[in-house]
Amino acid sequence: MIKRLFEIEKLFWKGKVLIIYGPRRVGKTTLLKDFLANTTYKYKSDSGDNIPTQQIFYSQSIEELSSYVQGYQLLAIDEAQEIKNIGMGLKILVDNFPDLKIVVTGSSSFDLSQKIGEPLTGRKRTIMLYPFSQQELLGLYNRYELNSKLSDFLVFGSYPEVFVAKSKIERIEILRELVGSYLLKDILALGGIRGPKELFDLLKLLAFQVGSEVSLNELSSNLKIDVKTVDRYLSILEQGFVIYRLGSFSRNLRKEITRKSKYYFWDNGIRNAIISQFNDLKDRNDTGKLFENFMILERVKFLSNNFIYKNNYFWRTYDRKEIDLIEEGDGKLNAYEFKYSDNAKIKKPVEFLNEYQNSFFTFYHSKNYLDFILP
Repeated sequence: MIKRLFEIEKLFWKGKVLIIYGPRRVGKTTLLKDFLANTTYKYKSDSGDNIPTQQIFYSQSIEELSSYVQGYQLLAIDEAQEIKNIGMGLKILVDNFPDLKIVVTGSSSFDLSQKIGEPLTGRKRTIMLYPFSQQELLGLYNRYELNSKLSDFLVFGSYPEVFVAKSKIERIEILRELVGSYLLKDILALGGIRGPKELFDLLKLLAFQVGSEVSLNELSSNLKIDVKTVDRYLSILEQGFVIYRLGSFSRNLRKEITRKSKYYFWDNGIRNAIISQFNDLKDRNDTGKLFENFMILERVKFLSNNFIYKNNYFWRTYDRKEIDLIEEGDGKLNAYEFKYSDNAKIKKPVEFLNEYQNSFFTFYHSKNYLDFILP
């Protein structure tokens, strides 16, 4: 069994609901069950699809909610986004039972955040759970073994079920099911989207444009839908933990790109399932894109899992000088370039380094990449 980095026991803050977000089937329920199996607290465990529980929270009755948690030190609700008025109900519990520890999980920030957001302002702590990170897998493999499996991670990603699958065929089937039966189904329902073909076509366009700047107008033209709809779909896909948006960095130079974005996929396997490409690296021409996607999202996981806070961007000028990732934090700018081959010819971004004095540049490739995403 792979141990997740988060220990729920250590994440509680008095007077705040602990919310664990993440896509379906990344292990939120397992994490919660493991915690409950070992906790010394007297706890009440519930599920968001429990009809009586939905009715209690919908009532917003202090008396009913008080009776619901009476005698317990801990309340745990899985898939809390299924409960209407969950935010107001949790607010009532926090305000009236400040010593009660509350943990809830949710599969979509799009849905759960809308129900929890305003009522729990100042009363919540949010944790993100992702597909396995390389740091978590370091508990199972050493660095050499992780490196030897890089090609698998680039093609199949690291969803728990995919990771433990015994064969390539099984991995592909699991990923296809994840895309069709869970991710897209959830997003279509939560976003009130009537045209699943439009959404899937958008995802395919994004999959082929990983690492490239995305034009909303171009997407709109290709999909034959208006720009506002494209923008809305992108927002829903972000909040549904399918894609990750990287904005552009600009401070001083007039020729810096300022309004474009790049989109990456939270999991390489999901990206490849969308375009039905599971070839070995030697048989494909997008290895560079896969490696860049992997590096940026593994870095995001690493920072999040270790509670390190930085702003992330890409950088490009109109004369096509470019940096894959800029991290801004603690008064410093760190610039990173990613290429799968360690023999790639990389030019130091002299213009950027000269313009931003307190900045640094590092090149990562398939031989040294673990230095960037492991402690």
